[in-house]
Amino acid sequence: MSDTASANAPTIPNGEDKLPQIALLTQYTKDLSFENPNAPAVYQWQGQPQIDVQFGISSGIVGDDTHEVSLKIEVKALAADKTAFQVELAYAGLFVVRNIPEEQLQPFMLGEAPRLLFPFARRVLADAVRDGGFAPLVLDPIDFNSLYVQQAEAAIQAAQAPVEGHA
Repeated sequence: MSDTASANAPTIPNGEDKLPQIALLTQYTKDLSFENPNAPAVYQWQGQPQIDVQFGISSGIVGDDTHEVSLKIEVKALAADKTAFQVELAYAGLFVVRNIPEEQLQPFMLGEAPRLLFPFARRVLADAVRDGGFAPLVLDPIDFNSLYVQQAEAAIQAAQAPVEGHA
């Protein structure tokens, strides 16, 4: 780069940058629990277990411009009406968020941030199930952004619905 080009470049004083900024500082396993209550008999059971997977997403402010997003995944595998295994994982990430309009903050925290964390949480979950003596549980990708939009629309419709008995 020439001296002329660098001399003509706009300078932004420290702390006055107003561009939106999002950065993932770190991600981590916050809590992991694996239960194999019917071992060793479970390894003699025939057939595939029925798998129930539940998700929860939460976010909170942990410091200036720093938010924690936590993806909770609960899995219960049932076979012959008994628990084959049960896993609970809370996988979280710390995000620095600056200059993001308030109306865009929640969609990011509850839609985009979990999408970024999910592949890593899925690997931790698969490893825990494999280490428990079962075939790795590989969850299908999830469109967290669509889920967020669906839940937001449902909340708006519920708020607009007349209260029963009060028309």
